[in-house]
Amino acid sequence: MKTIPSRAGFLAARSKGEKALARGLVIQAVTRDSDDWRIGLTATKKIGNAVTRNRARRRMRALARDHLSPLAKNGIDYVLIARHDTATADWQDMAKGLKKAIRYLHRTIANSTNSDAKSDAKPDSKPNAKPLADGQPQDDP
Repeated sequence: MKTIPSRAGFLAARSKGEKALARGLVIQAVTRDSDDWRIGLTATKKIGNAVTRNRARRRMRALARDHLSPLAKNGIDYVLIARHDTATADWQDMAKGLKKAIRYLHRTIANSTNSDAKSDAKPDSKPNAKPLADGQPQDDP
């Protein structure tokens, strides 16, 4: 597992990526040009003291190692954000929720890349447009 080394990777996932919610987690995913996948973990002070935050990060790291690694796709950055119950939630519920959220994110990313490819392939002129006297197309009313 490679980690996201800088804050810029986390910000890219937040602003340009897709988001899914799971039991005890928020998962963000963003595509990038690479042959590997990376993981980022974060736990804010809102979820508790240092002991709670560290426990939440350890649980998220174990989830990523056991359940995200087999599903992860190359070229995607995953950011796992701890929620208030990450440190205490049932392990099986978290694992099931993570798998479901990852499958959802992969579908969403695939659909968005397919729609981007389709929008790039559209012709510039409209098929029902009539040319004007100067050669420019005009829309039908």
